[in-house]
Amino acid sequence: MPILKKSLPFCAAISAALLLTVSACDTQSDGAEQGDRTRIVVSDENGTGQAKGPASGTLDISKRGSTMPDIGFEGPDGVPTSLSDFKGKPVLVNLWATWCAPCVHEMPTLDALAAREKARLHVLTVSQDIQGEDVVDPYFSEAEFKTIRPFLDTENGLNFAYQTGIMPTTVLYDAAGKEVWRMTGSMDWNGSRAAALLEETLANPEG
Repeated sequence: MPILKKSLPFCAAISAALLLTVSACDTQSDGAEQGDRTRIVVSDENGTGQAKGPASGTLDISKRGSTMPDIGFEGPDGVPTSLSDFKGKPVLVNLWATWCAPCVHEMPTLDALAAREKARLHVLTVSQDIQGEDVVDPYFSEAEFKTIRPFLDTENGLNFAYQTGIMPTTVLYDAAGKEVWRMTGSMDWNGSRAAALLEETLANPEG
């Protein structure tokens, strides 16, 4: 099976991320079947999720190896961009919205991750708010993030492409633009479990 090719080291990394709870804004049911080893219920390591919403999330490797979608969205400078513009080093794409409490809860940890791994990783926080900059810019201004910047996807193109029905959804791509895994639900991106999930790709970006 292609998605399990060279999977032993990757599965070891996944095993470090098990047995906790993840918060999410569930917009449609997303239940993994028992015995499906490509979909694993996980959580942040400290159980610190304080946001409202279902305390469940899923790490999904079923799309491993697939190419990033060719979907346009708006960069922080208002210039159209796409995920392919960021090829060359791994990319972590986070879909979020200002109305999604679990999304907002994890944003500071994404900002810290972006600062810590800026030499090895692009972190793109792409808002799915249909009001765009009218709601996103005030939020970013108040939050005073140091590294992440506000990308806008007011047409929800990436959300439709991923079809998870949950926010936040976070997808990791390698430097060639191939999907490694996706997380539906919030994570402590400062935690050791997130670090373990990222490290295989960051240490060996070309796969």
